[in-house]
Amino acid sequence: MFRFFLGRLAVLIPTFIGVSIIAFSFIRLLPGDPVALLSGERVMSPERHAEISHQLGYDRPIVIQYLDYLWGILHGDFGTSITTKSPVLDQFLDLFPATLELSLCAILFAILLGIPAGVFAAIKRGSIFDQMIMGTALIGFSMPIFWWGLLLIILFSGILGWTPVSGRISLMFFFPSVTGFMLIDSLLSGQEGAFKSAVSHLILPTIVLGTIPLAVIARQTRSAMLEVLSEDYVRTARAKGLSAFRVVGMHALRNAMIPVVTTIGLQVGVMLAGAILTESIFSWPGIGKWMVDSVFKRDYPVIQGGLLIIAGIIMLVNLLVDLLYGLINPRIRH
Repeated sequence: MFRFFLGRLAVLIPTFIGVSIIAFSFIRLLPGDPVALLSGERVMSPERHAEISHQLGYDRPIVIQYLDYLWGILHGDFGTSITTKSPVLDQFLDLFPATLELSLCAILFAILLGIPAGVFAAIKRGSIFDQMIMGTALIGFSMPIFWWGLLLIILFSGILGWTPVSGRISLMFFFPSVTGFMLIDSLLSGQEGAFKSAVSHLILPTIVLGTIPLAVIARQTRSAMLEVLSEDYVRTARAKGLSAFRVVGMHALRNAMIPVVTTIGLQVGVMLAGAILTESIFSWPGIGKWMVDSVFKRDYPVIQGGLLIIAGIIMLVNLLVDLLYGLINPRIRH
């Protein structure tokens, strides 16, 4: 298992270097003069331009600039924000718990509904239930996040008044952040109604962010279950008189989980990409909204560093998915 882990880890090294090159080149491919944008001056003399370029290291060869940038990343230095003058990594760590809380709730929502729906659709293949579940999954996968989010806000917040429109908790509550997770911090605060307020603010963003992963997981689970249910060992288990629950739950579902786990791992990237729109719609103070605000402010170090950190997280999740393969099916280790 350790050799299996080292093999997967070795693949991530060139991938990380490639992503760092893309992140480093991103700021240089954008239109405009980065020196003028970073300095905030609209009209700049050639002497001033040369001075700032020297201070920022832009007058050195591009390869040397990249190596310095990569060396800083290896030491935890992802740059400094232009607007706040604080390290990019510190800002990311402050905001990431909000995005992580939302993403965990969304993926949990997608898994708890998507896998049972896919299994039920596979068992009832060709029935009206199968067509309804797959039709609903197709609609959920096709809906744009921004349209779906605004529709839910209009219905549940505007017309029915059941949920709040934006934010993580009501302005009536104020308490120090202990873990960064609003659900946990609201419980630790001991304030009456704080946890209920945090949950109500989390409902709509969770549904919006989890809809597409739910549809993908349901469709993949159905496909994998149909393939496994036609195998000889499943027919043998049924011929032995085992209950339907044991045949489906113990024999079929476990072997069908390998492609489903792959799908769940791939949805992490979808979650982080979808969080940019979801957090912007619901004013959720996470890394998605942080990145969008940085684009409007032309805060290029934040965009560059945030992109690389997010890519690193996705690569780590894919590594964990590979390790889960080995646990689910030991033959994959060899």
